[in-house]
Amino acid sequence: MIPLLFERIRLPGLVGLLAAGVALGSDGFQVLNQESESMRLLSDIGLVYLMFVAGLEVDIGQFNQTRDRSMGFGTFTFLVPLVTGIGVGRLFGFDWNAATLIGSLLASHTLLAYPIVSRLGVVGNEAVTVTIGGTIFTDIGALLVLAICIGINAGDFSPLKLVILLGSLAVYTVVILVGVDRVGQEFFKRSGNDEGNQFLFVLLALFLASVGAQLIGVEKIVGAFLSGLAVNRVVGDSPVKEKIVFVGSVLFIPIFFVNMGLLIRIPAFIKNFTSPQLFGLTAAIVLGLIGSKFVAAFFAKLAYRYTWQEALTMWSLSLPQVAATLAATLVGYRVGMLTEGVLNSVIVLMLVTSILGPILTTRFADGLRTQNLPPEVLDLTAESGLAAIDPSRIIVPISNPDTERYLLEMAALIAHQQSGQIVPFAIAVHHGQLDTPQLQAAIKRSETLLDNAVNICKELNAEVEAVLRIDDKIAQGISRSSREQNASLIVMGWQRRSRFQERLFGSVIDSVLWASHCPVAVTQLLKSPSDMQQILVPVENLTQRSFAALQLAQTIATENQGRLIILHICDRKTSASKQAWIHSQLLLLSEKNHPAYESEVQVVPSDDVVKAILSAAHSSDLVVLRSSRRSSSAGGLLVGDITFQVAQQVPCSVVMLGEPERIARAVLANPNL
Repeated sequence: MIPLLFERIRLPGLVGLLAAGVALGSDGFQVLNQESESMRLLSDIGLVYLMFVAGLEVDIGQFNQTRDRSMGFGTFTFLVPLVTGIGVGRLFGFDWNAATLIGSLLASHTLLAYPIVSRLGVVGNEAVTVTIGGTIFTDIGALLVLAICIGINAGDFSPLKLVILLGSLAVYTVVILVGVDRVGQEFFKRSGNDEGNQFLFVLLALFLASVGAQLIGVEKIVGAFLSGLAVNRVVGDSPVKEKIVFVGSVLFIPIFFVNMGLLIRIPAFIKNFTSPQLFGLTAAIVLGLIGSKFVAAFFAKLAYRYTWQEALTMWSLSLPQVAATLAATLVGYRVGMLTEGVLNSVIVLMLVTSILGPILTTRFADGLRTQNLPPEVLDLTAESGLAAIDPSRIIVPISNPDTERYLLEMAALIAHQQSGQIVPFAIAVHHGQLDTPQLQAAIKRSETLLDNAVNICKELNAEVEAVLRIDDKIAQGISRSSREQNASLIVMGWQRRSRFQERLFGSVIDSVLWASHCPVAVTQLLKSPSDMQQILVPVENLTQRSFAALQLAQTIATENQGRLIILHICDRKTSASKQAWIHSQLLLLSEKNHPAYESEVQVVPSDDVVKAILSAAHSSDLVVLRSSRRSSSAGGLLVGDITFQVAQQVPCSVVMLGEPERIARAVLANPNL
């Protein structure tokens, strides 16, 4: 609750957790004691989990697309802040080892603003991809410097021992990155859809990697980050990954940030701003980070001939210091290398950059969208085949007789224009032997549902073919049957209230969205689809990723002879001329898809996308949204997905259209399509 409250006042949720730690600590209500064994244990788990999720969230695919340039920018944005931090440390009287550790704190970055560039549709821009890929280099480099500094601080450290440590790190890194990846691939292949065992395997990999790091004499957070990279390709964007991130985000990682708040002493924190020495240290660290990251982005601009808009976007994306920075700071503070003044300065650094970075990203990345989307990009046609809805064969899973009719009516509306076929589909869920009374009862219930579905489809004058399947898992049965039936679209029902166990263990819809080979329309229908006259479709950006949702909305509006409203939310600072340009391009996009149909286009300046959509939805019968699979960001805390927030609060019916992975990746790989 606390992170949500802080997000409502435009502050990062992490700030709320730190504030909670301060309030519950020795300078507040004295409820928690950071010296207690239980608090220290839970904080250590959160620390390890934070670094693990940071590695898990790195997009290896995007890194491979621009590997050389990602390593180049990673070198710039690692070395320049590292040297700057060393200079700051030496200037304020720290020895070379502690100064180097301070430099490593500035060298990494957290992709806190990834959801922003994703929402703006500029992830495919090379400069953005290079910045995302550079995260791997900066985080690994910063953690390796941390390991060496901690080793030197332990004493009795000779050049020979340094060589042994570096050699051990090299071997250990190869074993984790290659070994865990290969073993994981084989295990996931053999375990099939057993998500429980897959989840336990990932936790085992995290535990072994962390223990292995300590055995060779480095911090466990190094092993945690490497294990996250190692299982990255294994879990992909599967439901298992969502469970891993969810468990950490609601259980362990918040405790780490609360514990960081417990370490903050209010008198000492205030002293950081009243003491000239400590204030100078804080200012030097914050300004040094901001300036050095800008210089690194400028070097990338010169080396790779990027525009100023791209360079500034790279700078803003690499500003936030959260995951690796806070983790390394805590480690350095615990072993006595960093003072309380440095700890408080890093807290200030985190606060400043986690607020400033996303704000600047919103401003600069929005300019990339216009640069990357000239008018010819919008030459979108149904024949392009990338994101168009094919209504030829629509599967409708049936399980609730109360919602069955509306689902079939929606499928009939979509299928009508091209005389598509509706496939009502029911699953008799059963485990074990096939001659039990329980299975017979399940089959009978499914047959009753299908008989009723066939009658409804005949009333709607729709071609129909009912399918019954026996399976032990509902989601697996839907996904596999849709493939066997060569379905072009799946239409499913959805309840707005999600239970805790569904968030923890995943829901049927989550699994179907991840595994399906075709688009999935997840619906919450409050009235008959044939009565829907006002159809609202929010369009995030002017790319073909918006095309399928727009086409679906236009199909429904055409069938009902209703009114279609295309809504685009832009930043309040967007100029009137740019708003007019966006309006004209959206109108062109609509006309190219449905030249005979007149649509209304609204471009609304607003800083709150969710609020603006909900306001427009009050006068609508149906809202059509494009669903996104990515719901979290590096750093380990869940980021509210706009689609989900709107769907939970919208006062009318809603359709969320999810794209299969191959289409989403194809569009991201080529933003000019």
